[in-house]
Amino acid sequence: MSYRLYVRPTLPLADLDESPEAQLFNWVLQDASGDSQAQGTADPRATIEQTLAQNALENVLLVGLIPGEEALFCTADIPAKQSRFIHQALPYAVEEQIAQDIDSVHLALGRHGDAGYRVAVIDQERMAQWAALFTGWEHIRLEAIYPDAALLPVTEGGWTACLSGDTALMASDHGEWLSMQSANLGMFAQTLAAPPSEEVIAEVPVTVYATEADYEHQPALIAEMGGQGRLTVKQEILELMPLELLAHAHHHHLCQPINLCQGPFAIGGNKSSALKPWKPLIAVAAVWFVVQVALEVGMGFYHQEQARGLEQQAMKIYRQAFPQDRRTTAGNVRRVIQGQLRVAGSEGPELDFITLMKFTGEQYSRLPSNASVNFNSVNYSRNRAELVVDVRADSYDRLSALRNGLANQGLEAQIGSVVNESDGARGRLTVSGG
Repeated sequence: MSYRLYVRPTLPLADLDESPEAQLFNWVLQDASGDSQAQGTADPRATIEQTLAQNALENVLLVGLIPGEEALFCTADIPAKQSRFIHQALPYAVEEQIAQDIDSVHLALGRHGDAGYRVAVIDQERMAQWAALFTGWEHIRLEAIYPDAALLPVTEGGWTACLSGDTALMASDHGEWLSMQSANLGMFAQTLAAPPSEEVIAEVPVTVYATEADYEHQPALIAEMGGQGRLTVKQEILELMPLELLAHAHHHHLCQPINLCQGPFAIGGNKSSALKPWKPLIAVAAVWFVVQVALEVGMGFYHQEQARGLEQQAMKIYRQAFPQDRRTTAGNVRRVIQGQLRVAGSEGPELDFITLMKFTGEQYSRLPSNASVNFNSVNYSRNRAELVVDVRADSYDRLSALRNGLANQGLEAQIGSVVNESDGARGRLTVSGG
C-alpha cells in the first residue's frame, strides 16, 4: 500500500543553515485511500522516522509544506503552447511583478487559468534550504514541496480561510494564496468587500475553517468578517489540526497547488535510485557487449574472406579440369561435380546411346504434365557421343525444364532451332556428357 506523509514546519522556524535538526514539524500520515493513519505535533524529524520504522513502512512519499509567505503567487500571460518556449519566456513575463532580481529567484510553473499561467516565485537560496530540509529522510522520498496555503480547499467564486493560531491561511479560486496574521484578517475582509468600480456588486463567498478553540479565541474577528456587506461567511469547524484539512484537500484534488520542485530542484533521481547500486555492473556489461559484438563482426568478416578464398581455389582447380565450361560458378560447382560423378558412376568410362536415353527419359518422366511433351525423332552420333532429340511441347517452359533437369545431372544439354507455334513450341534438344 502507498503511504503519503504531509509535513509542515512549526513556528518559530529554526535556522535551516546552522541547525536544521532543531526544526519541529506537524505531520500527518495518509494511506492510499486518504485516511489518516498517524499524526503528530511539534515532533523532530527523528521521531517521525522512528514511527515509520516501527511500522515497517518504506518508500513513503513526502509532501513538504512551507509557510505561504515564503513563495509569491503571480501570473504569466504567455501565448506559446510548447513547454520549451513557455519556460524560456517565463522570466520575462513575471519580471515586472517581482521586487527582486529575476536571476535570484526560482520560478515554478502551474496550470493555465483565465489570466494566464499560474506561477510560484521563491528565493533560490531559500528554496535550496527547504529542499535540503525535506531531503534524505529515512524510509521516505520527497515527492513535492508546496506553500501550505495553496492546499486549502477551493471555494467556488470566492476565498477560503483557515485559522491556525495567530496565522491565517488564505486561498482564492483563481489559485492565489497568502498567509497573514489573524489580526489582519478583518482588514483583508474589507478589501474583499470593496468591489472594483467597473464590476456589478455581487456577493463574495468566504469559507472559514478553524477549531472551536480558535473560534472562541477570536469571536470578534469572525463577526467583523460577517459584517462586511459583500461577504457571505460560512464557518466550518475543524476537529483536528489544520494540516489534516490541507492533506485531505490535496488527496481529493480540492485544490490546485504549484509544486516548487521544478527545474534545478526537480526530483529526477527517485525512479532510477533503485538501479544506482547496479550502475557499475551495467557499465561493465555494456562494455562487454560492445566488445563481444565487435569480436563477432570481426570473425564474420574473417570467415567470409576465408570462404571467398576457398571458392576461388575450387574454381581454379575446376577450370583446369574443365576449361570449356563457362556456365559453372562457385555457387553451383558442387552440384555440377556431384552430377558428373553420378553420371560417370552409372555409365562407365563413356556415355553411349543407352545411357543418354536413360537420363533423358528419366527427366522426361519427372516433368509435370509430361503428356504435353512429345519426342518426334531421336538421333545418336557415336563420333560426337551426343543424342539429338526433335521434341515438341505446349510451351517453351516445358523444353527449358527438360534441359535444366539434364544439366542438373551433370550433362551438357542445349536446345536449338526453337520454333514458337500457335499451339506450342518445338526444338532440337542436344544431350552429351559435357
